[in-house]
Amino acid sequence: MATIGERIRVLRLGRDLSVNQFASLSGVSKSYISNIERGVQKNPSLSVMRKLAATLDVPLEDLLTQGNDQSKAHNQ
Repeated sequence: MATIGERIRVLRLGRDLSVNQFASLSGVSKSYISNIERGVQKNPSLSVMRKLAATLDVPLEDLLTQGNDQSKAHNQ
């Protein structure tokens, strides 16, 4: 199961964005983004997650629940 930080990193790289570019576009500091991606910040605020989801053009729920949905599918 991927962490929130891992999902964000994959989506960011898939859009060919550096951390600096992503920070500039989202209005979230690059150090905070880096901490989320590396798992140092495990519970980012909902307002930050909304900004990141909007910048990545994905529903907020995708960032928050993707790994959980996969584990549910395995249990069915």
